[in-house]
Amino acid sequence: MYGLVLSGGGARAAYQVGVLACVAERASDVDFSIITGVSAGAINAAFIAGHQGSGPPVLEDLSALWRKLTVDKVFDTKLGALGLSSMRWLWTLGRGPRRTPTPKGLFDTEPLREFLDSVIDVEGIQANVEARRLRALALTATRYSTGQTVTFVQGPEGIPTWERARRCGMRARLTVDHVMASSALPLVFPAVQIAGEYYGDGSIRQAAPLAPAVHLGADRLLAIATRYEASLDEVRNRATDAYPPPARIVGLLFNTIFLDTLEQDAERLLRLNDLMQALPYGIPNPAGLRPIRLQIVRPSRDLGLLAAGHKHELPRSVRFMLRGLGASRVQGADLVSYLVFKEPYISELIELGYNDTRERWDELERFFAEEAE
Repeated sequence: MYGLVLSGGGARAAYQVGVLACVAERASDVDFSIITGVSAGAINAAFIAGHQGSGPPVLEDLSALWRKLTVDKVFDTKLGALGLSSMRWLWTLGRGPRRTPTPKGLFDTEPLREFLDSVIDVEGIQANVEARRLRALALTATRYSTGQTVTFVQGPEGIPTWERARRCGMRARLTVDHVMASSALPLVFPAVQIAGEYYGDGSIRQAAPLAPAVHLGADRLLAIATRYEASLDEVRNRATDAYPPPARIVGLLFNTIFLDTLEQDAERLLRLNDLMQALPYGIPNPAGLRPIRLQIVRPSRDLGLLAAGHKHELPRSVRFMLRGLGASRVQGADLVSYLVFKEPYISELIELGYNDTRERWDELERFFAEEAE
């Protein structure tokens, strides 16, 4: 059973659309029965799961969504709104929360809610489950009251749930609230209330992003990363003895939250596969473990450096904020890459995802062919 794993990364998640467009075009018979998403990946996951079509038309519509998703449709970009929000934070820090209501987030994300309400067919998710075109959609968020990573699952009766100390999976009828919660970056975006509890971005403490799809029964995972694997020479060439500005530090924090855990979880899964393969003949696999075939598609270019050339296209208020954080072409590139919800950057990401998948199609074709063997 195929599972699709879509991680976060703000505007970087447009890269996933290009990858899936190529897959839909070249392997139209492949159905992803289980779709999981977190942060910006939750937008892609929910859209695909709720769409009543199949194949390339779904990805054409998703591409159109991303090209419409400008910064002002994600949060209020008016300079006055950002300035007022910043003043509230400074006032709270200076006077304490008892004297003034605590701000909920740096940005107002009501524009994003309105946009998602207009493009995601949440009723279509259940229709696809009932028609057996979809086994499960799983969106992950962080429950602030307990610190747990919570995966909300919509699927048929009997779909697995799980409970661990730091993560759990629970049944839910998914809505735009769940998408908003999964992508509510702490402090930057307001938390979202679901069933009396407040939730934030699911990437915060998600140490095992592949786990939900495995729990739900997938044994073939296609995971789309948005992190470029730099060579050692590239890393050395970027080294500098200059003091890191806040933009550089925030960018690294975002990379840790959104990008690094997928790679780490993939390493663990591959080690477990090797362990099971090394067991002597006749010895059963440890309880609860089974081999999982994993295929990861990664960008062939650094999305941060790609975004740096588009910083000037951001709204004035965002450029003002980035300038205050010391963002330059190199030092703030990663942070900028999360924020450039803007053409032509979005189209470049979609095109890059498509071309990267096409270049690696022999490898992907073998991955898909193994299911039928």
